Amino acid sequence: MKRGLLIIDRGSREPEAREELEEIAADVKRKGGYHYCRYCFLEVIPPFIKEGITQATSDGIESLTIVPYFLYSGKKVKAAVTDAMQLQATTGVKFLVTRSMSKHETMIGLVRNRVASAMKAEGISAADGEVDVLIIGHGSMDPNARMAIDYVTDGLRSQYRNVSYCFLEIEKPDIADGVARCRRDEPKILVIVFYFLHEGAHVKRDIYEDLNPALAGGGLGRVMITRHIGADPMMVDLILERAAEVEDAD
Repeated sequence: MKRGLLIIDRGSREPEAREELEEIAADVKRKGGYHYCRYCFLEVIPPFIKEGITQATSDGIESLTIVPYFLYSGKKVKAAVTDAMQLQATTGVKFLVTRSMSKHETMIGLVRNRVASAMKAEGISAADGEVDVLIIGHGSMDPNARMAIDYVTDGLRSQYRNVSYCFLEIEKPDIADGVARCRRDEPKILVIVFYFLHEGAHVKRDIYEDLNPALAGGGLGRVMITRHIGADPMMVDLILERAAEVEDAD
């Protein structure tokens, strides 16, 4: 059977986001043995979902696994899935839809790796119990977003001295609040994790507009900032695991 896989991403105008998706799709295709594997976007820039579905189903595949590539299962995920499934009737291809990337131990492991990598890059050797971690997420009115980041922070709290989170926009605590809380804890080592899938405008510019002034007050010990999630092999494996859940059940 010729199988296809289509990653649905939110969308970003930053070229780095597309480059990361190109790498992820190529690795998923190779490791998963798919005949076709590409990506499309829910919004912002093309290819949008209709074009993504059309391209995928015109390549001779018999089944298409659709992966909502989002950090939580919110309204945008539901919209992406609805848009995709409405197009199934126009094809002779069977569609399967996976869960999003939320509430999986891979996301906890990714944050651990980002913390360890940041400390190694700075030449810092310290026990995890001496390290404070602040995770910065995007923020959303959808309660699933907070539940997803709660899952990650809860999975890390037994390892580090303190683990907390804040948001770039929309909901509280904001970045100023998050840094202020860390300052009250008087950390010796603070690692700030950018919990974003891609190197978009938020990661490249927007976060720093709030983060730099918040950090300027000092009192935070040694501060390190990690890279975002990006084209990490662990995300490739998670996509394949999510795909296997629906493909094996079919």
